[in-house]
Amino acid sequence: MNEMQLKYGCNPNQKPSRVYMQDGSDLPVTVLNGRPGYINLLDALNGYQLVKELKRATGLPAATSFKHVSPAGAAIGRPLTDTLKKIYWVDDLGELSPLACAYARARGADRMSSYGDFIALSDECDVCTAKMIQREVSDGIIAPSYSPEALEILKTKKKGGYCILQMDTAYTPAPIEHKQVYGITFEQGRNELDINDELLSNIVTDAKDIPDDKRADLLISLITLKYTQSNSVCYVKDGQAIGIGAGQQSRIHCTRLAGQKADNWWLRQCPKVMALPFKEDVRRADRDNAIDVYMGDEYEDILRDGEWQKVFTECPQPLTVEEKKAWLAENTDVALGSDAFFPFGDNIERAHKSGVRYIAQPGGSIRDDNVIDTCNKYGIAMAFTGIRLFHH
Repeated sequence: MNEMQLKYGCNPNQKPSRVYMQDGSDLPVTVLNGRPGYINLLDALNGYQLVKELKRATGLPAATSFKHVSPAGAAIGRPLTDTLKKIYWVDDLGELSPLACAYARARGADRMSSYGDFIALSDECDVCTAKMIQREVSDGIIAPSYSPEALEILKTKKKGGYCILQMDTAYTPAPIEHKQVYGITFEQGRNELDINDELLSNIVTDAKDIPDDKRADLLISLITLKYTQSNSVCYVKDGQAIGIGAGQQSRIHCTRLAGQKADNWWLRQCPKVMALPFKEDVRRADRDNAIDVYMGDEYEDILRDGEWQKVFTECPQPLTVEEKKAWLAENTDVALGSDAFFPFGDNIERAHKSGVRYIAQPGGSIRDDNVIDTCNKYGIAMAFTGIRLFHH
């Protein structure tokens, strides 16, 4: 099949809509269940490229949670701590496969953004991962293959309409790609840049040591940025993105947005947050929403009389500014990647507040000296990659 008719394009008024192979060859995607939409396929194809590269760079299974053509989370399959299992709502699933760990991390980085995601997996979807996905609100999944039992589990989602796609791993795209805007065709070579350890060789700061596991985190950040709408910045820790700032016009706004998401990820692990007295019948999405509000500046919205009773058995005490600062100060050794150069040291100042110790960015700003000096002030090791990763 070299063509697939779609219900509509980005919006219901955009008809007709289809995807097809211009050269007449077969589509590299097979629909095993459900019916994909235009945005579903954009997320699926971008997400699959991301996890394929993560697997190639690290050797570990990888997963990503995509929303509106940018990842909400991306991760490799490192084991989860008991704390992470609890904040990702997977502590009741027993032993997790490496692939399931990767998806739990990808989904758990920013659960608010991952609600209704499109999932991409680097490896065959196993039963453990399928059971995890089964209870999350998700639009669909793409993977190279599925175990028979995993496929049957996924087919039960959305009253049998869950979108399940299988990617042909032998597919190689054409070296030139095209898109149209306002009836005008754009053409460019595909971004086939291999993101590897060589990109981290030019360390320009006084601090030179970047341990192997942190180098892996920097590579994860750069690969994630390669498929994130620009401008973008990505914070990574222990094999998973913990904060992604996408599509901002100003780089400092990317850094702040991603940093706030990284802070929220860390705050979710605060004992006071983990001990929130939820009612047993509160849905997972409602718990996520309540936690997000509780940790934020508008916490009174969830703690005022008449509201807390809907989700809690008793009214929790607020998380004070002092408690937040003390807990956030314990988050250290975070890696950060940027898809283009940092123009000023204010980005480094903000990154430092979220525990960043290692940075990879292209370099090339007329204020590189200011950026390097700010890194040196905090003992941050920074590599100039010399490559830009814009994605639109």
